[in-house]
Amino acid sequence: MLDADFFRRWMTATAASVDREAERLTALDSPIGDADHGSNLQRGFTAVVAALEKEAPGTPGGVLTLAGRQLISTVGGASGPLYGTLLRRTGKALGDAGEVSAEQLAEAFRAGVDAVMTLGGAAPGDKTMIDALVPAVDALGDSFAAARTAAEEGAVATTPLQARKGRASYLGERSIGHQDPGATSSALLIAGLVEAAGE
Repeated sequence: MLDADFFRRWMTATAASVDREAERLTALDSPIGDADHGSNLQRGFTAVVAALEKEAPGTPGGVLTLAGRQLISTVGGASGPLYGTLLRRTGKALGDAGEVSAEQLAEAFRAGVDAVMTLGGAAPGDKTMIDALVPAVDALGDSFAAARTAAEEGAVATTPLQARKGRASYLGERSIGHQDPGATSSALLIAGLVEAAGE
């Protein structure tokens, strides 16, 4: 079973990898976006870790809801609301339980991904974070490691796609040949699960 500590470790592990990969995320964002994806997420997840240190919610749902709120209030651009919605909706779906199973997390995370698709209007193949999140949530039922692999493969698979949503869609065919930064950072979020579980 997964308790609040596990979810705090997940957010902390994600913050650390966003920190490490911030420059790469910004470099990916540079040709097809505003060149700020890495620095924006870095600021957001730093705020998440600080908030969780100050106020430690006792439930998995509480941890994710707080994290989502922080991202919405500190991250500029589209990624704040999208990541914030993902975590808040997942947290809400987990409810007030003190512990949840991996299956319950997979189910709640699917609700979170669905909420992101509704908010951003994106579907798989549009060259967005959804291209990493949907394969990840499909594989979550098997294991965290399978979800991580699926997310990483989904992110890489955005490279030959033409963007149909978000800032990159303005570039039309010029968006082809660039890996999507949002899908890449989403893969970091999923990889954080593996780290939190100590796998």
